[in-house]
Amino acid sequence: MSTIHMEVLSPIAKPAVTSADRVLVQIQRAVVEGEIAAGSKISEPELARKFNISRAPLREALARLERCHLIERIPNAGARVVRLSYEGLIHLYQIREELEGLACRLAAEYMPTEEIEQLQGLLDQHLSHQRVREGESYYQEAGDLDFHYRVILGSKNPYLINMLCDELYYLVRMYRVQMGMNGPRVSRAFDEHKAILTAIGNRDGELADLLMRRHISASRKNIEVKLAQQEK
Repeated sequence: MSTIHMEVLSPIAKPAVTSADRVLVQIQRAVVEGEIAAGSKISEPELARKFNISRAPLREALARLERCHLIERIPNAGARVVRLSYEGLIHLYQIREELEGLACRLAAEYMPTEEIEQLQGLLDQHLSHQRVREGESYYQEAGDLDFHYRVILGSKNPYLINMLCDELYYLVRMYRVQMGMNGPRVSRAFDEHKAILTAIGNRDGELADLLMRRHISASRKNIEVKLAQQEK
């Protein structure tokens, strides 16, 4: 996917103030965008040299990346970047479909009108990007520039926000970024976002929930095709 460029550090919305915070953001971005390849083995000495950091804060950052499921520890094989797999996609998107549908339902009830208007402005910004208009690509930066992230925050449910905007957020982004949409799916996905927002604005939680579930299901099927092509 191509980029609407603005710097966003983390959906946790905290500045990187310690060495571990700084390297967390850097490695997080490198993993999500595929600079550090999915499935690749983690070499602490190599990462320490690459990011100019000592081993203690590096290990703290890696432990945090493990908690958000970007890194996994395999017995007798050490730490590796998580693989993008069909099974992993299904498991992740089953949870995503249920929880983001719920987030939409809650956002229709609790999201202030001002935030809904700001979210419409975000969609207008996305549409103004040439590649979205032409159906070439639809990439959203992390955090406040991500339609899904903003809808989740609009649910006003702190437990839901923690699960979707912290624990699972970057693993979802890894699939979205590396298996990104293009072609006809671009314009359809954007139209689906508009329809979801309209339902939220109309305070129709049931419809917003249904539309988000369908949207995520369509995105999953799009990624399934790309994973199958990649495996070939």
